[in-house]
Order: sequence, then structure tokens, then C-alpha cells
Amino acid sequence: MLMEPGTFAVELEPWGPPWRRWGDADPSQLAARGTHAPVDRLSDGAPGAIVIAPGDTRGTLLIPEKSSGSCCGLDGADGPNMACEACGLPVASRIDDCSLWQAVWLTPNAVRRHPVVADADTATGPQSWAELMAEGCAAPPHVPITSWGGRQLGLYHWWSWNPQWEAAAGRALAHLLAASEGRPVSVPHGLTEEVFQRTLDALLSTGAPMLRAVLAGPELPAPDTDADILLVPDHPETGELWAPAGGTSAHLVPLPFEVWLWLAFPEPHLPAAPSPQALPGEVLRDDPPAPRPCRLFRIDAGVFRHTLVRLPAARAPWLREILENVPKYVSTGLF
Repeated sequence: MLMEPGTFAVELEPWGPPWRRWGDADPSQLAARGTHAPVDRLSDGAPGAIVIAPGDTRGTLLIPEKSSGSCCGLDGADGPNMACEACGLPVASRIDDCSLWQAVWLTPNAVRRHPVVADADTATGPQSWAELMAEGCAAPPHVPITSWGGRQLGLYHWWSWNPQWEAAAGRALAHLLAASEGRPVSVPHGLTEEVFQRTLDALLSTGAPMLRAVLAGPELPAPDTDADILLVPDHPETGELWAPAGGTSAHLVPLPFEVWLWLAFPEPHLPAAPSPQALPGEVLRDDPPAPRPCRLFRIDAGVFRHTLVRLPAARAPWLREILENVPKYVSTGLF
């Protein structure tokens, strides 16, 4: 699922149909839209679409004639496929096809946002970094993936890399490449290395001095002054990037807070953990660690391309070449 229940986000770029080809667009218009390299297709939809979790919709009905899909669900390719139950106006596109992030995209010219009016005693702003750290809601790197069936009867699942991590790494890799200017980059040992280093080594040259990327953020020691790149969290409510007090000359590379938190403060497997309430409180469990995925980490190619073409650095010929070769990298397992 793309969004957590009870949350929303706003897409500032045009989203949804009608679509047009890259070659049909005026270059000056593309630059004004912040698209700096060729893409498969461009949206001429309205900007400002609001995305929510599918379970958060109320008072809507599916439009049968707009229920197109690619495999096992809806893909939203035909435009809004949900209508207001009261007036019948198309108001949203539901996406729940396999291999797609499940979400409902509210049409910006058909809905309005109304702020929730809170009492003075309960009104709150965005959480501070200290409050976020106190909550400690990290996203695990490995999760069980479930299908509708398999070789055996009943529920079938396997352990895989968390798709949230694959998507987060796609965005971060685009910023890492842009910051590198083609020079090799090293990242911290451990899980960060497992996520990024294989792809960085394959895409960047080896004949120049190496840049050093380090994790930085709240409750971590101040980064070394010789660090070239800082992997930092962005605020889950505001999107603001964390930055060192007093500023820095290093490039800031964004990671979702939940992913950054696990990289910066990995949660070790505890061999003795409190038991569930079904057992006496003094009983401890000794569960084995979660199984590891059976494949190497692969960065989400779609998120990587989507991010990189919107960075001015994508105009550089060496980055254009990487973008053109993304299908080859996918077929060889690099992405």
C-alpha cells in the first residue's frame, strides 16, 4: 500500500491521463515542468492530485466502464474510475492491480481539502525530530510477501526485501549519482553497503578520487567535515530534509525517515523477548531471526528513473546514458 491509513499526500506535478509522447512536447515547456531527460510518456492531467489509502474513501462507487486493468485489478489508465455516490461526478482513480502500489488518487478539480478544526488544547503542528525519534517507527528491511496461491494449498508467502526500501533506494540513488558527478562513491559498511554499493560500483567510474557518503541525522554524532555526501532523513509530515546545525557544504541525499532510522539505528534480533499476553509474563521466547531474502537487493528502477529525470544533473551525457540503459540493468539484475 502506498499510503498509511489516515494520511494523504499531494502530487505537485501533473498526474494521470491524457498522456502524450516525449517527442511531442515543447523543450521549453519540459524544462519549465522540471523534466530534464526523456521519459516514456508525459501526463497532461491536472497537478495537485491527492493520494490516500483505498480504505479511507467514503461515499464513492466504482464506474464499471472505467474499470480497466492489466491483470488482477484496476490500473487507472482510463482516467477516474470512482464516482461520488450522491451526484455521480467522477472524483478519483483507484489503483489496485498487481505489481502496482495500491492507492486512491483524488481528482484535484473534483474534490476540496477541508482542514480539521482542533481545539486550542489539542491543536498540534508537525512532530519535532526528537518526537519522531522517541516514537522509533522504523521500517524493517525484510518483510513477508503474500500471494493468492502457490504450489501448496492455503496461504503462500516468502520473505523478500521490503518494497518500501527498494523505492526509497531508487530515489536516493538518483541523488547519489547527481551528487557524485561521475566519481566513485563509498557508503557505510553493513546494510547501507548492501543496499547501495553494488549498484554504485557498477554505474560509476573507478578512475577518480572516491567520494565518501555517511549517514547523518538526529541523535547521530556530527558528521565528519570531510564527508562529501550525507544520507539524511526527510520529515514524514512536512518532507523537510534534516540538515546539520550551522549548515554544511556536503550534498544531502534524502531517505524516508522510517528507512533511515533502521539504517542509522538497526534493530538487532533479540534472542530473548517478552512473550505475548497469552503466556505468563515471566516466560521469555527464543524466536529465530526472520529469514533473509534469497536474492541480492535490487533498487526500484521506476522510482530511480522518475527521480533522476527531474534533477537538472540528468542533462549530463553520462547520466543520459545510464537512463537509456536502465532496461539492460533490470534484465541483468542490477535493478
